[in-house]
Amino acid sequence: MTVDEKLISRLEKLAKLDLTSKEKEKLQKELGDILTMVDKLEELDTKGVEPLIYVLEEDNAWREDKVSGQIPKEKTFKNAPDTDGDYFKVPKVIDIK
Repeated sequence: MTVDEKLISRLEKLAKLDLTSKEKEKLQKELGDILTMVDKLEELDTKGVEPLIYVLEEDNAWREDKVSGQIPKEKTFKNAPDTDGDYFKVPKVIDIK
């Protein structure tokens, strides 16, 4: 795959970016370098190599969940502009286009 101006323009449109010509040149070079690195990695013989699932051999050290540092309801809603006693009330924000 080659990284040309057409590909950069398409990526710019898909990502909804407005790049300058200098930024486009930089992006083209960086993407080209990434693809070159990936091609180099594909040259490696990985037959017989087990996939790495976990970086560390250790198991998770689970801890028990404990509730702490709770603030009383009255203090929580003290500075709220609008509440029904159990919840904060906020304006409805739905913008369907």
